[in-house]
Amino acid sequence: MYAIIKTGGKQYKVEENSSIYVEKLDVKEGDAVTFDDVILVSDGKTVKVGSPVVEGASVSGKVEKQGKEKKVVTYKYKPKKHSHTKTGHRQPYTKVLIDSIKA
Repeated sequence: MYAIIKTGGKQYKVEENSSIYVEKLDVKEGDAVTFDDVILVSDGKTVKVGSPVVEGASVSGKVEKQGKEKKVVTYKYKPKKHSHTKTGHRQPYTKVLIDSIKA
């Protein structure tokens, strides 16, 4: 059984007992989280597609970890002008272990 959920402006394909990395959620480690924006649910035989979401469907999980990704470095350089800028960014994420999918 799998589902497609929407969170943080992105869509993720999730299965039971799998881990996903999503945009940072305002939840502490170890707490339960529920995703109600379920776009598609499939059990292998039937497929339910929502317009825009599947009614009564939800995906629940547990927050395993809060963290930051590897640093992304941007470097801007203008030749012959003695001008350069180096900046870095680390995007925060939340790692979620999917417990159950309700259709």
